[in-house]
Amino acid sequence: MHTPTAMAAPHFTVPELIAAKQALRTRLRDVRAGCDPGLGAALAAHVLRDLPPPPGAVVAGFWPIGSEIDIRPLLEALHARGHVLALPETPPRGHPLIFRRWYPGAAMLVERFGTWRPVGAVVRPDWLFVPLLGFDAAGHRLGYGGGYYDRTLPGLPGAVAIGCAYACQEVDAVPVTDYDARLRAVATERGIIPCDGD
Repeated sequence: MHTPTAMAAPHFTVPELIAAKQALRTRLRDVRAGCDPGLGAALAAHVLRDLPPPPGAVVAGFWPIGSEIDIRPLLEALHARGHVLALPETPPRGHPLIFRRWYPGAAMLVERFGTWRPVGAVVRPDWLFVPLLGFDAAGHRLGYGGGYYDRTLPGLPGAVAIGCAYACQEVDAVPVTDYDARLRAVATERGIIPCDGD
């Protein structure tokens, strides 16, 4: 059985890595709590100008919960440009996300964790806008701990994953394992941050 090993901080044991991630989640939830979700309009403008999905791409987004940056202005603009859009359905833990077609005004169901998802057909996204709690310049993402995107992205070869966050959610280094999927870039209210990776 393969045991995850730390990449950003290889001296961590697995329990230390888990504790480091949880402490960072707690801190970043507090940081994000003071942010204005309406800054998603500025994020949308940066994406549309500097990093738009290619014509014809099927684009997955997310329905914001709590103080997450609200990317619905971006989704509405992409719908107006003719993109097929999708939002995730959250299956039981241990399974990848399912993406269902969405459009403004689509019927929605209450999802796990307080979010919403459409009732439309299942689609495969080419381009994903991904929620997060924290990120670093290498494209490492700190999620909520369920591992959904880390299981989902490897099953979408060739798909582009763009994180969506407030600029204040950037950290020097996210503690990661070799299972953690990387982002191509992060979109914030201040602009697009390309992620250099390795």
